[in-house]
Amino acid sequence: MTTSRRVLASVAAAGAAVLVLSGCVAKSDAAAGAAFDVASTDSECAVSGSTATSGTLTFDVKNDSAQTSEFYLLAEDGLRIVGEVENIAPAASRTLTVVAQPGKYYTLCKPGMIGDGVGKAEFTVTGDRVAVAGEDSEQKQQAVDLYAAFVKDQVGQLVPAVEELVAAYESGDDETARTKFPQTRAFYERIEPVAEALGSLDPRIDYREVDAVAEGLDWTGFHRIEKDLWVPAQDALNADGETPAWQDWVPSTPEERVGYGDQLLADVQELYDYVHSDDFTKALEDQGIGGISNGAIALLDEVATGKISGEEDWWSSTDLYDFAANVEGSKMAFSLVQDFAAAQGDEGEALVGEIEDGYAALEASLAAHGSLAGGFVGYSELTDDDKREFTDLINALAEPLSQLTGTILD
Repeated sequence: MTTSRRVLASVAAAGAAVLVLSGCVAKSDAAAGAAFDVASTDSECAVSGSTATSGTLTFDVKNDSAQTSEFYLLAEDGLRIVGEVENIAPAASRTLTVVAQPGKYYTLCKPGMIGDGVGKAEFTVTGDRVAVAGEDSEQKQQAVDLYAAFVKDQVGQLVPAVEELVAAYESGDDETARTKFPQTRAFYERIEPVAEALGSLDPRIDYREVDAVAEGLDWTGFHRIEKDLWVPAQDALNADGETPAWQDWVPSTPEERVGYGDQLLADVQELYDYVHSDDFTKALEDQGIGGISNGAIALLDEVATGKISGEEDWWSSTDLYDFAANVEGSKMAFSLVQDFAAAQGDEGEALVGEIEDGYAALEASLAAHGSLAGGFVGYSELTDDDKREFTDLINALAEPLSQLTGTILD
């Protein structure tokens, strides 16, 4: 990360092709939709059907789990939330109503409201695309609500992922910890600007050593753990290219590892508590749709200012994982607001098309070097030509993307 402070930005929760606004209604006859029963248990998420025709869909969720639960309708990538109900107490019922466009989805329950969830299953919507009715302000609020749901979901998955990483790190199982390190960070990188808005929280979680030293802060968090897991050579330099890697640093003792690991757990828990608080809800409502749009820009800036240089994960060379997660977050933020931009006429539609093309080109370039699911090559393996290609693609996308907020607020 960089030492600059950004305003609270966001990663979006809905994709361009399958934008679904929970609580809205379709212009087509609502009777053309369908109602489904969902039984949520500790191990299953049983939905009474797996197909529907586009339009208004209702999911009546009964929590038969011993824990408070959640129900999600996810987009085809399995990441983007297009509708959700949360805080369903044991034996209680809640209803999710969405306008579903044609496409492939997934249903999922999350007993305990953390982790990967249970019972993930395909759900297919056929038919024609339907127009969404309702006031513009209502649809914008739904976009903000979906963003909030996405952030909560990512932090909910971050918590157990950090627990597993820390358990391996504190026990000295460095091989396991090295495997988990980049995958765990992806949850954080998709929603990093949320933590950056909370003063000292992001520095405690994600500062590089050179940034902490420059600001006179105690160095903790992911990158402190990273350096212990990938111990540098004796003649190595730090990310500033000047400071010896071993200056004022030695590998942590087992006792120190427990301290750093427990601190990261506590800081991530603080982030979890915040995104489930009224303060978070108010912050999102205050920023509105412009905050989501600015999130697309801020997350691409994260790539341009840190990941593209290889300075973020200096010791592990896992920068492409962070790069990909930032791009995912940026694209999803754009996806949630793109319809508002396109509604501004020919210029808005042209801008949306240019941004879509920019993301597609950047994703294709990243895919040549791996994936978040399958793993990326080390950043040190990239050639100068590879890095120039990434830089050119980021710059080409950044220019139209910078016009997005102004367009949707016109």
